[in-house]
Amino acid sequence: MCSSEEKIGQRPTSPEQLLMELRSAHAPSLHGRAGCETWSVDFSPDGEWFAWSMGHGIVWLVAWPLDADKKGRDRPDKTITCGQTVWGLAFGPRPPSAASSKANAAPNERLSSLLLATGLDNGVIMIWSVATGCHLYDLKGHDGIARELVFPPNGKLTLISSSRDKTLRIWDLNHKGKKVHVLSGHKDWISSCCVSPDCSMIASVGRFDRMVCLWSLRSYTFIRTLSVFFKTFFLLVSCDFSPDGALLATAAFGGASWWIDLWDPYTGEKLASLVDDCIHGQNQISALQFSPDGLHLAVVTDRAVCVWELGQEDMLLNTKGQHATNGLCCRFHPQGGVVAMGTRDGHVRFWKVPLKVPSLVHLCRSALRFSVSTQQVQALPIPRRILDFLTYRNIPNVFNEPTWDS
Repeated sequence: MCSSEEKIGQRPTSPEQLLMELRSAHAPSLHGRAGCETWSVDFSPDGEWFAWSMGHGIVWLVAWPLDADKKGRDRPDKTITCGQTVWGLAFGPRPPSAASSKANAAPNERLSSLLLATGLDNGVIMIWSVATGCHLYDLKGHDGIARELVFPPNGKLTLISSSRDKTLRIWDLNHKGKKVHVLSGHKDWISSCCVSPDCSMIASVGRFDRMVCLWSLRSYTFIRTLSVFFKTFFLLVSCDFSPDGALLATAAFGGASWWIDLWDPYTGEKLASLVDDCIHGQNQISALQFSPDGLHLAVVTDRAVCVWELGQEDMLLNTKGQHATNGLCCRFHPQGGVVAMGTRDGHVRFWKVPLKVPSLVHLCRSALRFSVSTQQVQALPIPRRILDFLTYRNIPNVFNEPTWDS
């Protein structure tokens, strides 16, 4: 492998939104071949590390921010060799006891419990120590590709994985995965899964069975399937909860059209469908994610990275025509302002997203909806206008529904 400085591209002069590009250091003979894709990227919960599956079984751990002048002083980069194509990766939480056991612990000691999980082509999930870069143990049980990995945001050592074997698995890492719950119900590949911010629900989307399923993370039981019916064949590819848990976004495509649906996960009601020329008629849509403040939604396609502000017609970011994309995955930095995108050719691009100060009413809604369900809000004796705002029923119809008969 080449040094990290050789992997980091120079800061571009245009377009202004492109902050930096990382290129893999594989031999030229491997470029463009199957296995070079960047299927997954992730930031650590504190935003101090970035992980990148650079293709051909290699994961690169790099300290954030990506400043070549400071890199390697106290947090050297680490290269992890997994031996199989890495389809999914996720940083694990620090156990609650880590911060309280030693109040005056050194930074290296406080970081010692940060984990990285990598999902492989053979279904094995490998668990790594971020502090040392050492392999700790394997989680075995999936019979197909371990596609998406998610650690709940509650700090517990629990890992949720989705697979092409049509199942979701919930692993207890306190017992090194020996205690596991299996969720079955999809009829084909599971493309993506996500966990609600209050850690009460898991959402999963089936690529070919066209199912959006909700599961209880508390009782490990099925809750409901969202009614996704269209007049044409389509594939579901991605999903994400808003930071307050009141919205679930799903991405799908069918024929020559792409769209993003916004759902109320508590009632199963579809609130809006987002369609725009930025993604209409393209060949591939791969991922979406809400920004940490819940104001924006990033969408990655093979031709553009688009960032919308919900309820607004104009985009904060639209890279169409500025740079070849070939996007496969995306991830916001935990503090916002930057979205990382992995590409089919094994690169990572970091795009600047304009920061916006959330309004007081948005912050109040987010704080309330984090712990109050839609049914509980609807039972409140409040004016209809406030009720619609709190339940996101007031999203303006600035994105027209597609005409499926055309």
